[in-house]
Amino acid sequence: MASSDLLDRVVIRDLLVRGIVGINPEERRDRQDILVNVTMWADTRRAAASDDITDAVNYRAVAKALIAHIESSQPRLVERLAADLAEICFAQDGRLQAVEVSVEKPGALRFARSVV
Repeated sequence: MASSDLLDRVVIRDLLVRGIVGINPEERRDRQDILVNVTMWADTRRAAASDDITDAVNYRAVAKALIAHIESSQPRLVERLAADLAEICFAQDGRLQAVEVSVEKPGALRFARSVV
């Protein structure tokens, strides 16, 4: 069995936060909806066996840290924000082995539901 077979996914889906991201003057001035999805991979067997929150990935703490960053930072590029958010996930829990982050700007393009 490969080590990746021992990892489980913890998903934060559709975290909607208002923040500043973009290069256009109105994007720099007006907060906009930012939709974040995060998938974190970790070995959750210890938490499953112990039923103890201290053994689990604390997704609430991760979400709070992501929200705080989005609300306070003002990156120009979605790519920068996504990289920052991935680093925050790793900083919140050393048990994470991998993280995938998507950042969407709903309404960024006319006639498109979102830009990812």
